[in-house]
Amino acid sequence: MPPGALWLDALDYCDLQYAIPRPSDTLVYDGWTRGEVREHGFVNGSGIGTGFGADAGDRVCYTLSLPDALMDGVLLVRYRATEGQVTFSAHDLPGEQVVFPQSGDFSLLPIKLGVVPAGKLTFDLVSQGGAALELDGFVLLESSRQAEVRFSPHHWNPLPVLQTGPKENTLLLQYDDAPTTYGLAWGGKHSEVRQFFSSEIDRSLPYYVTDHVKKEITTDGAGHFTNIFIRPVILPPRSTLVIYGLVCQGEEAGVRDLLQYFNPADPELKNAYQSAREKVVSFVSNPAGQTYQFSLERMAATLLTNVIYPVYTRRRYIHHFTPGKRWDCLYTWDSGFISLGLQSIDLTHAIDCLHAYTTPPSDPQAAFIHHGSPVPVQIYALQELWNRTQSHELLEYFYPRLRQMYLFLAGRLGSSTTRSLKSNLLKTWDYFYNSAGWDDYPAQVHVHQQQLESCATPVVTTAHAIRTAKILQQAARALYLPEDVSDYQADIDAFTDALQQHAWDAVAGVFSYVLHDENGQPKQILRDASGENFNLGLDGISPLFADICTPQQDQRILERMFSPRHMWSPIGLVSVDQSAPYYREDGYWNGTVWFPYQWFLWKALLDLGHADLAFRIAYTALELWKSEVEESYHCFEHFIVASGRGSGWHHFGGLSTPVLAWYQAYHQPGTLTCGFDTWIESLTVAADHTSLQATLEHPTADHPWLAIAVMHPDHTYSVHWKGNPIQPYLRYPGVLEIPLTGSGFLDIRTV
Repeated sequence: MPPGALWLDALDYCDLQYAIPRPSDTLVYDGWTRGEVREHGFVNGSGIGTGFGADAGDRVCYTLSLPDALMDGVLLVRYRATEGQVTFSAHDLPGEQVVFPQSGDFSLLPIKLGVVPAGKLTFDLVSQGGAALELDGFVLLESSRQAEVRFSPHHWNPLPVLQTGPKENTLLLQYDDAPTTYGLAWGGKHSEVRQFFSSEIDRSLPYYVTDHVKKEITTDGAGHFTNIFIRPVILPPRSTLVIYGLVCQGEEAGVRDLLQYFNPADPELKNAYQSAREKVVSFVSNPAGQTYQFSLERMAATLLTNVIYPVYTRRRYIHHFTPGKRWDCLYTWDSGFISLGLQSIDLTHAIDCLHAYTTPPSDPQAAFIHHGSPVPVQIYALQELWNRTQSHELLEYFYPRLRQMYLFLAGRLGSSTTRSLKSNLLKTWDYFYNSAGWDDYPAQVHVHQQQLESCATPVVTTAHAIRTAKILQQAARALYLPEDVSDYQADIDAFTDALQQHAWDAVAGVFSYVLHDENGQPKQILRDASGENFNLGLDGISPLFADICTPQQDQRILERMFSPRHMWSPIGLVSVDQSAPYYREDGYWNGTVWFPYQWFLWKALLDLGHADLAFRIAYTALELWKSEVEESYHCFEHFIVASGRGSGWHHFGGLSTPVLAWYQAYHQPGTLTCGFDTWIESLTVAADHTSLQATLEHPTADHPWLAIAVMHPDHTYSVHWKGNPIQPYLRYPGVLEIPLTGSGFLDIRTV
């Protein structure tokens, strides 16, 4: 562009509205901007698309600041209209209409402005419909200089120039699009440099790792990886071999110096390595937990190394914790569990992970960052974060962001359609096929096969809404927001009544998918072809963790959960009842054991005061994890009931992180664990873990609930609650399971 010309990106609009509202208008997928499309050829890689302009009334508004007046201004619109000509009404621009001729590639359309005074220029474009338009942006300049505006596509080149370094076993890499030089140096007796022409090394390298012939390996050719292939690495029995390498970047001269002076045999490298090892996560444990340390260390390593870059969201690139590196993208519910898991080993990164999925209050584009199953685990992560830190600063920051998440999922914010039916039962089918993360859950699969999305509601979406409302209600009390407290209670009551009135099946003993009529009124329970309730599984028992069941319903659900004929297997809770006609042995969730909903239900058992049942879930999971990791060294997604072995992706953090919570709850001294109903107002633990004092807020005194305190194992303890002595159950030395009622002050001291 010539000097003085201004570029306005199409996505820098003041507002964009579709004539026909979309459910995603205020929950744009992946944190993108409403209307955003990404493709090579746009100036900044993004523009307006997604069918914008096809419907009459689609509207976009812009404002830009002009520092100097134009004597004969022109506005050049860079656009593409592949479907045909489309006309827009122009507001605050000369002429009443702007006609965009059909264009198979990007074109420039000039709009003559004449004299344009300095200051703000505001204009609207409103489609008359008929064809979609893609907008890249606008150039504002003097008409006489418009011929100087040129757009040249940039061809990104992922291939580096490889140069031999200053000595043997060194290499320099220089990329056309990176203003720096990278350097590699390595030890090892035998090595060679290989190149992978591939977009994803996670899939290509395992397949070709044994190819000892090719030095250039091509899969899809869409990326490049440099591979220093050191082999063979020979270790005699009972020996250790350490090979050191160096990766560096900077100005070429500086990189060359680093490579020249790097000596892989330098004994100081061992000291540097040992110093770095001191930062490794260390699991402090009571004696009973030591058996799990190896398997938990593998989980910690997996969780902390599953970091990818770049991931695009909110018009920028971020580093991102992913459930597994084969998924180089965002994942909402998995990342909630990643944040929960990181809280056990790295609080700073746990906070970063939580922050990555929240948006500023009143954000017009996204109530939260949504990718995949819209399960609000981030709200559960906030409660855990508070109970660990009691940080009012973090609470004040995250509360309005997560309230926004809640309000959208509860059908009360922006473009949300989750509460479109008249029963007050929620559904999220407009946002993702998966209601709660369980891809092949039978009732869910049936809904999609029969195209029942407009009239069928699962249970779990409403159950999560109730529980997250209760969590945020606790936060609102802590922040002295009485109106919010009342607001949540109204939702809790409405959602509870909806589940109790419409979803409970007294014959089956579970809550049910509910079908609605054409007027949105609840009509009947969803059943399979045999007449069996279609919800014999985790969805059907999910109100247990919302704590809205009657005592009789609690009992029916607990009997199903822990019956070997129904949902209890030798390796834990199955996703689908084993007695159901639609149970399978070869499914992804159906016929397998996963950890995330066992965590929700374990926390619910603490709320209900069921110490032994809660321990059974945690102990079985820890034993299963230990067995698989020690056998395979892999961190799997889930476990097959028929074989008892791990399956899915082998380097998986995400939904398997509850093992860290269970380990801490029963084995890490200094830990206090409660259920969802408990808000830890204050917590003080002695440095030697021989005393603990806590102020605990609990909403009801109707029944006993459970707190688990892990103390120093070499002492005996007295426990006082509200000043009165209480007898805990000793699960392990120093592990106190304490039945409590109501709110009060907990005091644990050595005897």
